[in-house]
Amino acid sequence: MSEVIQVEELVVTYRDPETRAVRTAVDRLTLAVQAGEVFGFLGPNGAGKTSTMNVLLGFTPAQGGAARIFGVDVREPIARQRIGYLPELTYYYKFLTAEELLRAYGRIFGLGDAEIRARTAELLALVELESARHRLIRTYSKGMQQRLGLAQALLNQPDLLILDEPTSGLDPLGRMKVREIILRQRAAGKTVFFSSHELGEVESVCDRVAILHQGKLRALGTVAEVSQGDAGRLEQAFLRIIGWENPAVAAAK
Repeated sequence: MSEVIQVEELVVTYRDPETRAVRTAVDRLTLAVQAGEVFGFLGPNGAGKTSTMNVLLGFTPAQGGAARIFGVDVREPIARQRIGYLPELTYYYKFLTAEELLRAYGRIFGLGDAEIRARTAELLALVELESARHRLIRTYSKGMQQRLGLAQALLNQPDLLILDEPTSGLDPLGRMKVREIILRQRAAGKTVFFSSHELGEVESVCDRVAILHQGKLRALGTVAEVSQGDAGRLEQAFLRIIGWENPAVAAAK
């Protein structure tokens, strides 16, 4: 399989707004994501996941290393033409309806009117918002906005889907729908790269996972490989890898 995402010795730093000290968010990260796989990008808050995604999406410049998508440097706009993206916190124009929002994005993608109408109808049905298509987005719940964001990310039929906490704010049925959509993308030969704190979701859909902690890559492989020695439990492996210890156990020592 060809590599869709290539990250080599990536370094991302930022300046602390209070102390003005330079902090390292991503520390010499190297990994590759293959075409057609579902790749879970894991780590506790502050591990460097969103910083890495921001580099891939062209939102943030890296201070070192290299990152490529479909073999093209991420600093080149053409690298992002085949990407669909769902941020962790969705924000859309609340005075629009779902249908109007997808129409606007479709025009940005350069889709024709007929294709926009067809894709809008298809995707709103897929994320179960068809009955709310004419409601203003400001009346949507957080879960509904998240599902609308997923529809937006799929609008241009991307070859690479980048999802930042895609099940945030969703109930169990909503999470099941996201799993179904991810697996459908894989079946269609698409690549999905996503971060999540829902490790059960990760176990059920991912071909491989990477675990970051304090900006460094701590583990990389299939779920079985990463959780080997932890009774096959990804959650237990995750806690061990990031060095977390139960406070009650620590106090008893």
